[in-house]
Amino acid sequence: MSANDIETLKSELTAAIAAAESAEALEAIRVGALGKKGSVSAMLATLGKMTPDERKVMGPAINGLKNEIAAAIEARSAELAAKALEARLAAERVDVTLPLRPAPTSAGRIHPVSQVIDEITAIFSDMGFSIAEGPDIETDYFNFTALNFPKDHPAREMHDTFFFNPDAEGNRKLLRTHTSPVQIRTMKQSNEKLPASWMTPSMEPPIRVVMPGRTYRCDSDQTHTPMFHQVEGLVIDKSSHIGQLRWVLEEFLKAFFEVENVKTRFRPSFFPFTEPSMEVDVQCDRSGADVKIGEGSDWMEILGCGMVHPNVLTHCGLDPDVYQGFAWGMGIDRLAMLKYGMPDLRAFFDADQRWLDHYGFRPLDLPTLFGGLSS
Repeated sequence: MSANDIETLKSELTAAIAAAESAEALEAIRVGALGKKGSVSAMLATLGKMTPDERKVMGPAINGLKNEIAAAIEARSAELAAKALEARLAAERVDVTLPLRPAPTSAGRIHPVSQVIDEITAIFSDMGFSIAEGPDIETDYFNFTALNFPKDHPAREMHDTFFFNPDAEGNRKLLRTHTSPVQIRTMKQSNEKLPASWMTPSMEPPIRVVMPGRTYRCDSDQTHTPMFHQVEGLVIDKSSHIGQLRWVLEEFLKAFFEVENVKTRFRPSFFPFTEPSMEVDVQCDRSGADVKIGEGSDWMEILGCGMVHPNVLTHCGLDPDVYQGFAWGMGIDRLAMLKYGMPDLRAFFDADQRWLDHYGFRPLDLPTLFGGLSS
């Protein structure tokens, strides 16, 4: 064995190490060179057969070859590991500049009807009103008779009201056509023999309540649906009068539409349960694409109201010579359309996710008077 043999083996192994493209290939080279039966190990095994003088020369040369090959393998192994890490990082790279997926609390949306109900109740609660609710399925007495509807009133007919089939006694329940039955349930004394779930808490005057809820009528077009939402208000006291009614309504409209001032116009009308009865118009501007409340020279009917009819008070066990009151009612869906610019009422009930994403409200942005109703 000569020095040329060592240099030749060194060149071959160095070239093989440099050409190795994987940890597995490099390990095969290491075993083939430095393993028990490897080429370098075989050279080391020949040292025992050499003379002392040859061993002094060849020993350092072969051990140097071993050390150089081991160092070259270690260096190439580090290169391959770095290359593998770089490839993995490239394959698993995340672009941190991309927006995060929205959290469930920000992705969900509150329906505009629910939002407007919350806005209405926030305003009236600040005025000292309580919130009352009642059943959707009503009796003829609470929906019509106690509200002073005559027996032959058109609203009692099938073309206006959804009636259920008669029961064993011939009585027919119905889907309430307004939330006014809740007024009756609120005013009536607690000795009514009705299921507790059908009764709102009994109150003694003075009474100040608002009653939002679903109502049902046989009607369907761009501005009417068979199921819609109403809110009514009721005040019963010994000294209630129309001036208080006007103040309550104007303060509500200013707060709801978030404007400094509103002008209202009261026109004579007729409702069986109020006397006198009035329709209320609000000043607005229709010159642009949106209706602007509180400015301009146009008028828009927005609600109905009046002083509670003495017959209604009598049906509820209240003496009309002692108590008087006022009531009003308006469509929640229409209020939402006016405030938020929705052109078609039917879209409220289409369950279109795109519509809800556009018009819906963030669930944590609860409406408050101090923070802004529609913030």
